Amino acid sequence: MPRLAFASAAGTSLEYYDFAVYNTLAALVFGQLFFPSFEPLTGTIFSFATFAVGYLSRPLGGALFGHLGERHGRRFVLVSTLLLMGVTTVLIGLLPTYSQIGVWAPALLVTLRFFQGMALGGEWAGAVLLPLEHGDERQRGRNASFAQTGASVGTLLAAGVIALVSLFLSPAELLTWGWRLPLLASVALVVFGLWLRVGVSETPVFRELQRSARKPRAPLGEVFRGHWRGLLVAGGARVGPDVLYSLVAVFSLTYLTTVAGVSRAFAVGALSLGAACNAVLILVAGGLSDRLGRRPVYLAGVAAGLLWALVFFFLLDSGSKAAIVAALVSGLAVHAFMYGPQAAFIAEQFPIRVRFAGASVAYTFAGLFGGGIAPMAFTALYRSQGGTGGITAYAIAALLLTGIVLFVSRRRAVRD
Repeated sequence: MPRLAFASAAGTSLEYYDFAVYNTLAALVFGQLFFPSFEPLTGTIFSFATFAVGYLSRPLGGALFGHLGERHGRRFVLVSTLLLMGVTTVLIGLLPTYSQIGVWAPALLVTLRFFQGMALGGEWAGAVLLPLEHGDERQRGRNASFAQTGASVGTLLAAGVIALVSLFLSPAELLTWGWRLPLLASVALVVFGLWLRVGVSETPVFRELQRSARKPRAPLGEVFRGHWRGLLVAGGARVGPDVLYSLVAVFSLTYLTTVAGVSRAFAVGALSLGAACNAVLILVAGGLSDRLGRRPVYLAGVAAGLLWALVFFFLLDSGSKAAIVAALVSGLAVHAFMYGPQAAFIAEQFPIRVRFAGASVAYTFAGLFGGGIAPMAFTALYRSQGGTGGITAYAIAALLLTGIVLFVSRRRAVRD
């Protein structure tokens, strides 16, 4: 299990590093580099629109790799998605900007972002099922949460690299060429991730399906015909934490640097501290869900998130650096108590036969309507209202939706 956990978490960390580097650069510099003909806030909205494209393509990746995961195995998908993510991220790092090739620059950026989203859409279910299907059913929450820490570790790594670049380069150098460095650095990380994943064995569950010739011919069709309730429950459970995460990890960078007047280095550093706490607490929450149940731990996170949303912008606007750090760290701590049990909760909505396809489709479609459009919606709401009340209401509505879904979900998990 330690080896499986490391392979699952490390590979997912590398993919989320690539994704988080893009997200952070979208908040900090992409508006100026690829959409310079617009005023700053509008350019940021267009930059976040490319962020949304990465979520838009996730369902396609979830569907494609969900099918391949049921037909060819979990490990096959994990290697394929890591390669796809690495290649597209490096190509983004080599892109000419708007000043060099005009409208082709944002067009190519959107295209590469689309393939990034496909890779991440196919990655998640495989990384979750690898330790979950190898391990004890009584420890599913803990085992599945290993992959969940990958998002935080990847975000932490991305924030640390960008903070380092921002510290040693001037704003002009960052805009000219420094933004490319974190993207190109993913080459080494992808090679390391491939070395880990190629050496991992296929799960016993999938090998048994192969031996018994019980693999579904059309797993996606079977999911939509016979497991629509699982899709709705799993998808609804994802929306709230996804919106909260987008508010803390993506939109807050733009808000702090353009509205609150905080330096980029400080904002990214505070986010890094929050990501470190998030990674640790995800494992804690996953383990607690094995003892207390998925729903109680998840609902506790939702309740805490509702309270947190009411004070988040008050802390950011206070002008106190300690308050800003507290806002970001507490937000990611609250997120951990939803995200920790989330992987096992979603996987347990589907039987073994279609677990990969069902979990992939539910997770990626919900991500599109949760975190995918959230940063763009937050920016548009702030621009239209001139305040943060609409953003707070948006986050609260998403958390309430997740809370309702958890209340109506089944109390007993699907067992192998």
